[in-house]
Amino acid sequence: MTRRRHRMPFGTEILADGRIRFRLWAPGASEVDVCIGVGASEATVAMAAEPEGWFGLVTELASVGSYYRFQVNGLQVPDPAARSQPTGVHGHSQVIDPQAWLWTDGQWQTPPWEGAVVYELHVGTFTPEGTFGAAVDRLDHLADLGATAIELMPVAEFPGSRNWGYDGVLPFAPARRYGTPEDLKRFVQAAHRRGLMVFLDVVYNHFGPEGNYLHTYAEAFFSQRHHTPWGAAINFDGDDSTWVRQFFIHNALYWLEEFNIDGLRLDAVHAIADDSQPDIVTAIAEAVQRNLRRERRVHLVLENDHNAAHFLARQPNGDARWYTAQWNDDIHHALHVLLTGEQRGYYMDYADAPLRHLGRCLAEGFAYQGEASAYRDHQARGEPSAHLPASAFVSFLQNHDQIGNRAFGERITRLTDGRAVRAATAVLLLAPAPPLLFMGQEWAAASPFPFFCDFGPDLADQVTEGRRREFTRFPEFSDPDALQRIPDPNATTTFKAARLDWSELDQTSHAEWLRFHQRLLQIRRQSIVPLLPVLRCGEAQWSTHAGSGLRVDWPIDPEGCLTLVANLGPEAVDTGEAPAGRVLVAEPDSIPPPGAGVSMPPWSAMWLLAAPGPGT
Repeated sequence: MTRRRHRMPFGTEILADGRIRFRLWAPGASEVDVCIGVGASEATVAMAAEPEGWFGLVTELASVGSYYRFQVNGLQVPDPAARSQPTGVHGHSQVIDPQAWLWTDGQWQTPPWEGAVVYELHVGTFTPEGTFGAAVDRLDHLADLGATAIELMPVAEFPGSRNWGYDGVLPFAPARRYGTPEDLKRFVQAAHRRGLMVFLDVVYNHFGPEGNYLHTYAEAFFSQRHHTPWGAAINFDGDDSTWVRQFFIHNALYWLEEFNIDGLRLDAVHAIADDSQPDIVTAIAEAVQRNLRRERRVHLVLENDHNAAHFLARQPNGDARWYTAQWNDDIHHALHVLLTGEQRGYYMDYADAPLRHLGRCLAEGFAYQGEASAYRDHQARGEPSAHLPASAFVSFLQNHDQIGNRAFGERITRLTDGRAVRAATAVLLLAPAPPLLFMGQEWAAASPFPFFCDFGPDLADQVTEGRRREFTRFPEFSDPDALQRIPDPNATTTFKAARLDWSELDQTSHAEWLRFHQRLLQIRRQSIVPLLPVLRCGEAQWSTHAGSGLRVDWPIDPEGCLTLVANLGPEAVDTGEAPAGRVLVAEPDSIPPPGAGVSMPPWSAMWLLAAPGPGT
């Protein structure tokens, strides 16, 4: 049994003698107090000024469980490093003893990344209750599915009672709506007991627009030179950025160490502007390397529209130097264009030759490796990636963004033929790159996943209008009445529509989708994952045939080959000379085994394995 604590230079710490240490970095403050307790019992105690803009206090007036707030120049604010925020982003923080939780998963060892099958979920809509505790009750479903890793969308405390999580403002406090810090620890421990890794999505590119008080006493947190699409950029490279950088480095270490999280997914690092060396993205990875990776595996994953392959570099022994993998938007976009025919927005970059882009993704990682992007004003995008292992790229057909960025949040099964989705799923789940499923995808859930939030009245109308304004450039929303049909992000009905309906699994069609995913993931575990260490990086070959036919060959040491033959179109095609090897999967299963050539029916995929030994 183990107790875990991450030591931080800010927030609260329980000292050996039971007293509580409070610290706040407030370089813009002339005086800071701690207000301990609530209402008539609240005690206000002055904090001592310390060098570099710090204020500190050690006191016997607080204890574990005490509510507190900081009073900065007369304004009461929450602790930006609070471990618990039980009364919301505008209310009191709470003193937490992280070592009170006794971990019983001491034998747990984070598995190697190569075998990962990631399941992304939003805690608030994954179950009707929308809590960490209720999610525990669904872990057996994920284990039976064949998932090996759960990726939680951000859980840091956010304003209101519902949010995607990317508007969090107190990054150390698990959202009270989902449960207590202990509830999250219980979830992680329960996942480990079932052999499931847990990853957490973290947001280091901006703070949400409501409940962020740092502007009032630590303006140095924000950059005057850089900007993001969502608000003020974080100051990672300007004057007084040292403690800003430490705040986020400690946040990453805190989740990994104190909650025994197996890995992090860093949201939209392309929106982090940092001209220092090393930049904060590298600095976080190096801090994890120094502090944790020598003791256990930790997997760090990026979302990075820049396709900056250098972050994914490998060490001589094959381990990640900085980041284990990146979400590969390229493969999603190419597949989406093939399946739906949509060509607007960022899909325009794939409209000319979606099958070619898909083939390059499967064989080399990124589709854009330095080529000009029309969507990005013809700027060069990406870096060469063919030398990297397939495990450096996370592939997906759906995720929260690609569903929720749509006006109505429709899933792919609402946009195209089920045969097309099955073929694309067979491609993704057996390709060497780790696949990601978005919650409910495994049974073709009917529920949408629209954008939702719960801001205060001053901000709510702006967000609703802004959301609808995003779609005015699309012809189908040129009519004001059509715009009004876009769900209001602040309406409770929008949030409720996003909840998974688990009773769908009692319906034959949804149950069949689940069995389909389970079967493919079982084949992946048994036949694909063991091959990954002997795939020859940089030598995969791909070719297109007759418009919609695709073939990809991955050489295997010493003389084997894993082959995909697919037809991602509505007409039958001949994909040329038949590959060697035994058939692992044929979708649909009525495809005849290859003869002299391969004739593939519409929306189909076949995987073959040629390896040394009998049965090849």
